[in-house]
Amino acid sequence: MNTGRRVVITAGAGGIGLAMAQAFTANGDKVHICDINEQVLKEITAKNAAITATVCDVSDLSSVEAFIKAAADALGGIDILVNNAGIAGPTSTVEEMDPDQWGAVLAVNLTGTFNVTRLAIPYLKQSGAGVILTMSSLGGRFGYQNRSPYAVTKRGLIALTETLAIELGGDNIRVNAIAPGAVEGERIHRVLQGRADSSGRSLAEVTADALSLQAIKRFVDPTDIAALALFLASDQAKSISGQTVAIDGDSSAAS
Repeated sequence: MNTGRRVVITAGAGGIGLAMAQAFTANGDKVHICDINEQVLKEITAKNAAITATVCDVSDLSSVEAFIKAAADALGGIDILVNNAGIAGPTSTVEEMDPDQWGAVLAVNLTGTFNVTRLAIPYLKQSGAGVILTMSSLGGRFGYQNRSPYAVTKRGLIALTETLAIELGGDNIRVNAIAPGAVEGERIHRVLQGRADSSGRSLAEVTADALSLQAIKRFVDPTDIAALALFLASDQAKSISGQTVAIDGDSSAAS
């Protein structure tokens, strides 16, 4: 594996983002993360000297501008950008969707990613072998009932990935998307418990329903997503660009 690279990860204070930050630093890379939770960032950087951090709300342009500058200053440049920030948004039909909630999801998931990437590109060009990884989702590959803003933004990130791969290939920058399915952790268990509570069914029943759409009957381990990111950012994947790589237990739909 390549080592000593300069890696920027949005929403790196927990879940997939933190798993990726830990994987890159274990590989010998330096990582700069952002998140909206300042206290958690302080705790992470205190435990791992290879991780630096900036508080950032990716839906706010001035915050993004300050974050990218701070990341480049802290690392001495940027070799790898991981666009991980995103929000789930509301659960509602399109007909009943609150336009403000729709806009809030687009501001974080799509426009936030656009601005982070746009501002990081000059540094990635200087790298000589830059990599952009963007987190899409199972919801970006299939229609997602009652989750239109999430699905639309995650599919939009796939289009952005494919466009960037064409635009930046000449600068030796590779661009790929990762599309996880349901990820093991507190969030999926909270969602499933909510479904159980609202339907009067048991947690075991709603969990079985969720897994019935997957050939592999387990939720995705965040460390497996981090391992995939490490591979896609390595020279072993030097000919892979413009792709969306699913890691979802062979799911047939979003649920």
